[in-house]
Amino acid sequence: MGLNGVLIPKPSQSPDSPKARSGWLALAGRLLVPVGILAVGFLALDRLSRKTEDSTNAKPKGQVVRTQVQALHVEDYEVEVEAQGVVRPHHEVTLTPQVPGKIVRIHRNFEDGAFFQEGEILVELEADDYETAVVSAEAQVARTRAALTQEQARATQAKLNWDDLGYKEAPSELVLRIPQLEDAKANFKSAEASLARTQRDLERTKIRAPFDGRVRHRTVGLGQSVGAGSELGVLFDVGYAEIRLPIAARQRRHLALPETDADAAVPVVIRDAIDPEEESVWAGQIIRTEGALDRHSLELFAIARVDDPFGLSSKRPPLRIGQPVTASIPGRVLDDVVALPRNAVWQLNQVNLVEEGSMTLRTLTIEPLWKDKNHVIVRDSAIGNGALLATTRLVFAPEGAEVAIIPDASEEQDATAGVTRPSTSKTN
Repeated sequence: MGLNGVLIPKPSQSPDSPKARSGWLALAGRLLVPVGILAVGFLALDRLSRKTEDSTNAKPKGQVVRTQVQALHVEDYEVEVEAQGVVRPHHEVTLTPQVPGKIVRIHRNFEDGAFFQEGEILVELEADDYETAVVSAEAQVARTRAALTQEQARATQAKLNWDDLGYKEAPSELVLRIPQLEDAKANFKSAEASLARTQRDLERTKIRAPFDGRVRHRTVGLGQSVGAGSELGVLFDVGYAEIRLPIAARQRRHLALPETDADAAVPVVIRDAIDPEEESVWAGQIIRTEGALDRHSLELFAIARVDDPFGLSSKRPPLRIGQPVTASIPGRVLDDVVALPRNAVWQLNQVNLVEEGSMTLRTLTIEPLWKDKNHVIVRDSAIGNGALLATTRLVFAPEGAEVAIIPDASEEQDATAGVTRPSTSKTN
C-alpha cells in the first residue's frame, strides 16, 4: 500500500491479473474527481469574467433623458449692478460751546433722536457774567465817545485860534492837537471792539443748531459746567444722506460713473438689506466717485446721495443712518445677447441644449459676458434665436442622448383644463 492509502501493484504481480486491474481503476477514479472539480471551477470563472467585461463595456441603447426646456431669445440686455453699503450722514458734527459756563437749560429738541432746525437754540449757559461784561463795555464806549468828541472840539478851536493870530505859515500837528485826536479815535474804536466781543460772548451762551438735523446722542446734563470746546453731543444733517458703494473692476466697465461735477448723475434704487421682505425703495443718485481705489480690495467707491432720507417732506419710510442697504445701479446695454437662467448653467460654464429637429442633447461650453444673481449673459453664434435650453439638473447627460420634454406645472394644468400651450418658456 502506498501513500494516501492507494494500492500500488507490486512488481511481482502480473499487470493482467484481476487484482492489478482493479488497483489501476481505483487510482484513476480518485484522480478524476479533483480534476473534474478544477475544470468546472475554471469554466465558471471564465464565464463570470466574460459577463462582467461585457456589462462594463456595454453602452446603453435607447436611453431617454427627460428634462424641462426653455426657449432662448437673442435680445438686448441692460446690465444691472448690485452693490451694498451703509447709510451715512453728509454732515455730522460734534456740538461744542465757544465760551465756558454752566448749563442752565437744555431744550427739548436736544435729546437723542430729536429733530431740530437751523438756528434753533439747543443749550443755554449761565449768562450773568457775560451780561455784566456787555454793560461795562457799553460804558467804556460811552466814555471814549465823549473823549473823542472833546478832542474834536479842541482841534477845531485850535485851528480857529491859529487863523485869528494871522500867522502866514501852516500850523503844526501839535498846534492842531492831531495826536490827541488820533488817540481818542483809537480808544473809541477799541471800546467798540470790546463791546462787540462781549456781545458775541453773551450771544454764544445760547448754543444754536448749525443746520437742519437730528441728534445722534447728547453727552451733557443740566447744571454741568463746561469749557470752551467741550463736547455737548453729536448732530447730523437730515437734508440728504450718502451711501458709499464698492464697485469691482469687472463691474466698472459696464457703468458710466461720474468723475466730475459736469458728468451726469447715475440713478440708483436703494433697498433695505436687513429685512428682505421690506418692500420700500428709495430713489438716489450717484453724484461722484472717490479719487483712489481701496488699497486692500482695489475697488472703486461710488457715492450715492438720497434726498430727504427721513421722509420729512416726502412722507416715505425713513432711511436711517447706519442702515445696511442694497443698491441697484443701471449699466450699459449689451446688444444681441442671450440671457440664460443661472440655475441652468452647470459647472465649468456648460449648458445643455436640445436639438429641436432630432430631439437629442448637445452640451455647449459658454463664455459669459455678464453674470448676476438670476442670469448669465452670453453672445454665442451656437445659440440661435429660439434655441431650446434644458433647465432640469441632469445627473446623466450623454452627448447625443434622446430627449423627452417634461411639461412644467402650468402646462400640465392647462392640459387638464383643455388649454394648449407650447412646451417652452421665454426668458425675461
